[in-house]
Amino acid sequence: MRLSVTAVATLFAVVGLSISSPASSATTASSTGHSEPAMPTTKQVLSELKAGNQRQVSGHSAHPHTSAGWRNGLTNGQHPHSVFLTCADSRVAPELIFDQGFGDVFDVRVAGNVADDAVIASIEYAAEHLHTPLVVVMGHQKCGAVTAANAGGTPEGHLSALVQPILPAIEKAKTMPGDRVENAIRINVQNVVAQLRESKPVLAELVASGKLQIVGAVYSLDTGKVEWLP
Repeated sequence: MRLSVTAVATLFAVVGLSISSPASSATTASSTGHSEPAMPTTKQVLSELKAGNQRQVSGHSAHPHTSAGWRNGLTNGQHPHSVFLTCADSRVAPELIFDQGFGDVFDVRVAGNVADDAVIASIEYAAEHLHTPLVVVMGHQKCGAVTAANAGGTPEGHLSALVQPILPAIEKAKTMPGDRVENAIRINVQNVVAQLRESKPVLAELVASGKLQIVGAVYSLDTGKVEWLP
């Protein structure tokens, strides 16, 4: 059974989050002095992310939306233009990689960028209730979680919860030429993208209706560049 918007709002209020309707968003914008634009299209968001990565790579980051005034204007609501499911690796921070600021990106980070129920629920919240139009699943070069999955054996502690979902990518990569780990990193991203696109009822319905696009990418630690996967 799907919760109503009111029920979900009550749930998130308990943990300090809020859900804003389009009308309340406009009121918030005027009361804080910010003019909230309409949610951009996925094409516009992808264009901005690509431009931001290019700025970062070239050493000309603009560091937008980082002022105290902008931060204070977000106290009553958020309107992120993209959701990122990325690895928890300290070297892979979407706001830095794509030269974004406060309120621009809804981050969901977990080692190996795998998607369990809690991760999917977080993405659903942003996609359905914040109306964020784009989800990016981003892996990265030399991922420790994928490396651990490739090593085999029995992981210590709770690491098996991260390694198990990556094993199908490792098995497929064994049949491919080239570096197994780097191939598996790409395959793992593609697998998670497919998983999210087919996640019912929320994400699959939003994708089918054209309200949400889910894409994959891989970040290079060596160059700082992001490769967008087909």
